[in-house]
Amino acid sequence: MTGTTYANEGIATPQNESPVLQSTKEKSDSSSDSPDAITNVVVTGVRGGTPRTVTKSTVPIDVISNKQLLLTGKSSLKEALGAVLPSFNVPTINGGGSSYLVRGPSMRGLSGDQVLVLVNGKRRHNTALLNNLARVGAASVPVDLDLIPLSAIARIEVLRDGAAAQYGSDAIAGVINIILKKDDSGINSESSLGQYYKGDGATASEGIDGGIKVGSDGGFAHFSLNARTQQAWTRAGDATGQLYFRLPNGQPDPREANRSGWGKEYGLGGDRTFSTAYNLELPIDDKTFYSFSTLSYREAFKDLAHRLPTDLTALSGVAGSPFPDGPQARRLLTEIDYQSAVGLKGQTLGWNWDVSTTYGRDQNKLESSNNANLSQGLNGPSQFLLGEQFFSQWTNNLDFTRAINIGLQKPIQASFGFEHRWEQFEITAGEPLSYNQGTWVVPSGPFKGQQPQPGLISVSGITPADASTADRNVLATYLDLNLPLTSRWDLGVAGRYEHYDGDVGSTTSGKLSTRYEFIDGWAVRGAISNGFHAPSLAETAFSSTSTITSVVNGNQVRNLTKLLRVDSPEAKALGATPLKPETSVNYSLGLTAEPIKRLKLTADLYQIDIDDRIVQTGILKGAAVSKILQANGLQPNLAGQYYTNAVNTRTKGIDVVAEYLQPLDEYGQVKWSLAFNQNTTEILDLKKTPAALASLGSGYSLFDRQQQLDLTKATPKNKLIVSGNYSIGDWAVNLAFSRYGKYTEGAVNAVDDRTYAPKWITDLDVAYKFSEKATFAIGANNLFNIYPSEVGIKAWAGTYQYGMFSPYGFAGGFYYSRLSLKF
Repeated sequence: MTGTTYANEGIATPQNESPVLQSTKEKSDSSSDSPDAITNVVVTGVRGGTPRTVTKSTVPIDVISNKQLLLTGKSSLKEALGAVLPSFNVPTINGGGSSYLVRGPSMRGLSGDQVLVLVNGKRRHNTALLNNLARVGAASVPVDLDLIPLSAIARIEVLRDGAAAQYGSDAIAGVINIILKKDDSGINSESSLGQYYKGDGATASEGIDGGIKVGSDGGFAHFSLNARTQQAWTRAGDATGQLYFRLPNGQPDPREANRSGWGKEYGLGGDRTFSTAYNLELPIDDKTFYSFSTLSYREAFKDLAHRLPTDLTALSGVAGSPFPDGPQARRLLTEIDYQSAVGLKGQTLGWNWDVSTTYGRDQNKLESSNNANLSQGLNGPSQFLLGEQFFSQWTNNLDFTRAINIGLQKPIQASFGFEHRWEQFEITAGEPLSYNQGTWVVPSGPFKGQQPQPGLISVSGITPADASTADRNVLATYLDLNLPLTSRWDLGVAGRYEHYDGDVGSTTSGKLSTRYEFIDGWAVRGAISNGFHAPSLAETAFSSTSTITSVVNGNQVRNLTKLLRVDSPEAKALGATPLKPETSVNYSLGLTAEPIKRLKLTADLYQIDIDDRIVQTGILKGAAVSKILQANGLQPNLAGQYYTNAVNTRTKGIDVVAEYLQPLDEYGQVKWSLAFNQNTTEILDLKKTPAALASLGSGYSLFDRQQQLDLTKATPKNKLIVSGNYSIGDWAVNLAFSRYGKYTEGAVNAVDDRTYAPKWITDLDVAYKFSEKATFAIGANNLFNIYPSEVGIKAWAGTYQYGMFSPYGFAGGFYYSRLSLKF
């Protein structure tokens, strides 16, 4: 990576240099993925002053180039980051509902929405899809990274430290800053095709980007387009046990001999995503106008759990049953997502200023097919609108920074600014047949005289009572000082005040960071900060009804469960209280070294204490709960859940990164890298079960055993990535070995826990450059076709032998080809 600084990304232009002149020097980003780039200049977490490299930063930062993302062979940005960052993980399946379709990542063992995402230094809006049925990252509403086109990205900077004092809410685990390309000429094309060794999950992607000059004084416009399609895949084994009722003579049903198609929900569904972006800068006199935007469209589906032919919904013995082999519904998603930023930057009275406005919106249409409302009889439709969800965010910023000479060896850098943010979450009702209660009664067969539950079989639509709109305003101001106390000692001080209207109120956060170079090339660094994560509007306003499957004593148990809005009478009757912000204290202590030329080492210890973490209660069920829900107008035999501030946690770990560029003269060169993360989370305090809930009986727990394990054990305890990138002439070979530590998929009872052993995964990419304009590559992810340990649950719907949470997948090896063209 070559050194550049970015005034419109939270860092001001160097003193005595105009922003217009600087913008003409910034456009070589996409060339910064050169394999000889060991000294990376970063802009995240730094405002103004002298540009900092990774080793000279007071806090740990990773820099991932576009080329590194490309070499992973992944067409999903989340999965590409998981392949190069040891502290970043994405579960294969992290639960049901929309979390099947939009998987929330974790960083340093924390949820995806405890990480702040920026694009060109500006806050990115979150998804509208609450992970209400997720187990890894339950209750989170993260930014959907996969809706940012890969072809638009020059590099990504990942700040692995608390940064709420600098950037505001959500920056507890760190900050991901996505820097867009700025090239003003040329066109690039990246085409790839691949599929799993099993012959399924075929994936095709196309990325095109190019730039043009705008104006005559260094302006540019860069445009990008990505198209990606992935077919569904499944790894279900043979169904076990009895599926059908026995015949009247006691013999097995002949259909027991043909069980094909069972358990196909055990995998991922299909996905088609199209995304575009532009990045624009235009000098105007002594100022610079800038704008950037993304626009994405997604269609996705996921098959839901297959019900047994002996389930009431199969209507065994009823003539004309639509699901004689048991129903398996499908969830459908249509999503439109966009964000646009416009700003102007310049210099007045020695102060560099930047004023901007950013608006983002994510909207999702949720449907279900191969489904039915059996309470209405047998002749109804099979596809339904479940409802729509929307999230909008409008952010306005005014930032100032300048160097001030106060008599130190170097001038201090003083920065301050103001922010206004408006957010709105909206959920609308589905069509009436997706949730209402009919009068049809089963006329014959084993369930004669019974009435099917209201709504749909596997997932019900949003009712008018659950439809809602919530919005809020946030005002913030910050002060950020960088003090070079001596030529070897830097000190950073930052403070931020934010005020939320509504129940959240006001928060104040601060940060102190320092770096001391005790000998040339060797330094210690550390930081202490406090931060916060405000409850999302979705967590306070969302409510829905779903069938939740859990494992009890080796058997699958289903509960029709209502996620209750925390301010609803029924939730309050079960002990719910208004949500409070999560608050954190972050500590880090590290060592950086550049002992010899082309070698860079960093090691950082960290501890993150979080109070009042927002989690989902266990499934609250039984006659006492059902009675309360019925008393508030809900259907009988219903379980309940709600969100609550239930636990205080401590996360401790270490990050180690080493990079070395080894020249081999006429035999080429190798860039070696090692990255390691060790991470553990423990529960320091578990809030007492509310009196209203405890009064219902001894069996009720606010935050049950399974959810405690999902919070503390569901991500790998450690992760190591060792890679070598060898290049000689027109050939380049990238070989990476990743070791994922053990993790546990917990259960209500210890007998049902599944702990998965560590595994080594090998990725290989081999490329040949035919000319300056064309490069062809072939590669494999999980070259040796490694699967998780076979300690899953063997159930009637297929063998879930590999579990769900695997951070490296459970589909086996994946091979691909890639063609890169430049014009």
